[in-house]
Formats: sequence, structure tokens, C-alpha cells
Amino acid sequence: MKSTLAPGIRLITSFSRDSWYRGFILLLTFLFYTAYHLSRKPISIVKSELHRNCSTVIRPADLNITNNVTWCDWPPFDQDNYQTLFGVLDNSFLVAYAIGMFFSGIFGERLPLRYYLSFGMLMSGLFTCLFGLGFYWNIHSLGYYAFIQVMNGLMQTTGWPAVVACVGNWFGKGKRGFIMGVWNSHTSVGNILGSLIAGVFVSSAWGMSFIVPGLIIASTGILCFFFLVEKPEDVNCSPPQHHVSHNPNLQLFEIIQCCSWCFCLLQGVVEFSLCLLFAKLVSYTFLYWLPLYISNVAHFDPKQAGDMSTLFDVGGILGGVMAGLVSDYTGGRATTCCVMLVAAAPMLFLYNSIGQRSLGTTIGMLLVCGGLVNGPYALITTAVSADLGTHESLRGNSRALSTVTAIIDGTGSIGAALGPLLAGLISPTGWNNVFYMLITADILACLRLHFGEVKQASGHFLALTSVISVHI
Repeated sequence: MKSTLAPGIRLITSFSRDSWYRGFILLLTFLFYTAYHLSRKPISIVKSELHRNCSTVIRPADLNITNNVTWCDWPPFDQDNYQTLFGVLDNSFLVAYAIGMFFSGIFGERLPLRYYLSFGMLMSGLFTCLFGLGFYWNIHSLGYYAFIQVMNGLMQTTGWPAVVACVGNWFGKGKRGFIMGVWNSHTSVGNILGSLIAGVFVSSAWGMSFIVPGLIIASTGILCFFFLVEKPEDVNCSPPQHHVSHNPNLQLFEIIQCCSWCFCLLQGVVEFSLCLLFAKLVSYTFLYWLPLYISNVAHFDPKQAGDMSTLFDVGGILGGVMAGLVSDYTGGRATTCCVMLVAAAPMLFLYNSIGQRSLGTTIGMLLVCGGLVNGPYALITTAVSADLGTHESLRGNSRALSTVTAIIDGTGSIGAALGPLLAGLISPTGWNNVFYMLITADILACLRLHFGEVKQASGHFLALTSVISVHI
């Protein structure tokens, strides 16, 4: 009797060598950027431990104190302006990240991605650990922590342009929205894991809330060095088909290719960049301030607030996948983003108004708000960036994807820096005002994208009339 292959072996052999490599690269880059976000999250969890409500904390009997109000706080965050000081830490990271991102894509074009990513993750791990060591070294200098945040922000810019460029090298445009939507869940998965890991140590030794994530991202840097394959051609795999249509404006874009910054002239780059600026303003305000908001409003302890904040990221995973699926089916990336942004504004208002009335309401509102806020953000930073970076006008220049991604995400990172800064300045006047700021930013993101679509439609109309007049 002829032997038959075992079901598991038949499953394995049903996939081609190219498919296995593509799946491997997708998993590897997923792990890399999960580690990047995992190492960013601890600061938002530790904030509520650095400045606490000391009246609810049991004071050790042998502790000699002079201030009953702030005895359990970590100086210099024991002052009345602690929220402003937290804003300084956030913006030390985010401003450095925003500035560095504009240059990161250029470096990503010219350096091997494997070396670039490995270096970035190892250095990010070093500076994340140094922040946590401030606990064990008993450092109370704001300047020390701000400097560490600046350096970490610069090192973290190595991640996004490089991983998007690598995935763009391996995958075509066919189902890019869905693939990128699933893949981009690394952002939320990293936030969730970072929150949970930091929450384990935050109440006992908050330094470990940074050291453990720092060691994790450093480990993924070593993994990257030994296993990342930048392009299919490097392992004799077939490259994906990006665009095959004829480009009537070839000469124009040959000129554009001479200057990296001129990628801004590609249709859609400016519109989506400015939309992402406002979208990331909202998303990163939640990233850095949601645990503290939950702790202050719902009166949860730091660990409970951190765990509850992960629901926003769970919603973000679902929203990113849904946005990718819908945009693939409809073919309208901008329309999908607009619809979700329009729905997000009233949901943010409702969350602030009734979101803390019961546990069930809090869970439901966090999931919905997370999906609507992070869905457009995920779609723009992944599928849209990859679409524009592999535009037919770039004539197969896959390296250009790194620059286009950096321009879009760099512009968005300006909003990411502004959001937490404004939250730190506004929150002393009341959390309601913070949410009004977020709602305004959400509406501006939608309007920017809508006007861009109108402009694009007008351009198509003028191009069509010019062609008709030539033929007549």
C-alpha cells in the first residue's frame, strides 16, 4: 500500500518557499516593533507611582518624615506642578522622536536595514534600562530622566521606517490593507505587554518596570542581527509586484527622485501626513495619560489603572484590522479613515461623560474608542505609507518607501509630541478640557483628509479636461 504524507507535513509542503519566507519576515518585524512599543509604555504606568495620593498609603512606622502629603512620592515629582514635569518627560522623548524621524528615513535608505534596526533596538534597550536604574541609583534629577528620554526618542526613530520598508519589500499591494492591519497590531500588542510587565513591578520596585522591557528590546535587536532578510532577492525569492501601469508623468517624477524631501510632492503624502499629525495627537495622549486619567477619575491603584488602559489597545487591534479590511474591499483608504474619525469624536465625548459610571461601561467605551482612534492611525502609518512609497512614479525604488514612511510618520510625530504636552498643561484645569482638545484634534484630522480628497478630485477633473481638449 502506498504511504501517504501525514496531515501536518501536507500542510507544511502546501506552502511555497516564498510563502514561508514572507510569513517569517512578517512575524519577525511584528516582534521587532512590538518590542519598540513595549519599551515606550512603562512611563505612562509609572507616573501614578511617582506621584501618589499618600493619604491612602500605609506609612512605615520607622520612617521619619517632614511632609505628610508627599512623603511617598519620588522627588522631583512630589511638587504641585508634577503634571507639568511629566509633560517634560513625555515631550523630551516625543520631540526628539519627531525631529529624528525626518532624518531616520534618509538613513534607512542608505544603510543596511538589518544593521540599522539592530543598532536602534540595542541602544533603545540601553536607555530604557538607564531610566529604570535611576530608581536603584536613587537619582532625583529631572535633567537625568529628561536626557534619557531624549536619547531614547532618537534611538526609537530607527524602528518604523525600517520595518515598513522591509515589509514593503516583501509584500505587494493586493491585500496590503488587511495584511498591514493585522501586522500593525504590534503597536497595541506592545502597549498591552508593556503595561502588564510594568504593572507587575510598579508598586514594589518601579525601576524594573523599565529594565525588563529594556532587556526585551535589546534581545530582539540581537535576533534581528542574526535573522532579518531585507529583500526577497537576498534569498532567491520572487519580489512582489507593486505597480505595472504606465506612468504619464515619468519625467516629472524622475526629477522628484533626485531629492528625498520632494517625495512630499507625491499626491496624498501631504494630506495623509497632516491627518496623521492630528490622529497621533489623540492616540499618544491616550498612550501617555490614560492610566493616570483612570487612576484620578476612577480611583484605581497604579496596577489596576494600567491593566484597565490595555483595553484601549485591544480596541486598537480590532480597529486596525477592520480599517484594513474595509479599505481593501472599498479601495478607499481616505474614506475609511474619515468615517472612523467622524465616529470617534462623539465617542470621546461620551467616554469622558459616562465612561466611568460602571465597570461594564468603562470596558465597552475603552474598546470602542480604541478602535475608532487607532484604526485610522494604523491605516495611515502602514497601508497608506506603503502604497505611496511603492507608487508607480518611483519606478520600483523600494528604498523610497523608507523616506515616504519617515515623512508621514515624522509629521504625525509632531502631533504625538503636542498631545501629551497639551494634556500636561491643560489637565490642571480639569480633564474635561483635555477631552475637548482631543475632540477638536479628531475633527481637524477628518477635515484635513476631506479637503485633501476634494483637492485630489479637482486635480483629476482638470487633468481629464486637459486630455479631452488636446484630443479635440
